[in-house]
Amino acid sequence: MDKQQLVEIANTAMPFGKYKGRMLIDLPEPYLLWFARCGDFPSGRLGEMMQFTLAIKIEGLEGLVMPLKRSE
Repeated sequence: MDKQQLVEIANTAMPFGKYKGRMLIDLPEPYLLWFARCGDFPSGRLGEMMQFTLAIKIEGLEGLVMPLKRSE
């Protein structure tokens, strides 16, 4: 994982579902775990970023990503 990936996770909005519009880093861990349990992360870049986000949350590294969020 490089800095650009962390910036993307901090500033990419979830494009669908219950948490549509929330930045990926702000998605609740149980929501991401649900995708993991179902084996149903979206395909492509979004799914990869969601998996990275889950790994960050499981490891308690959200503090590395939060400062990268753009203020709107």
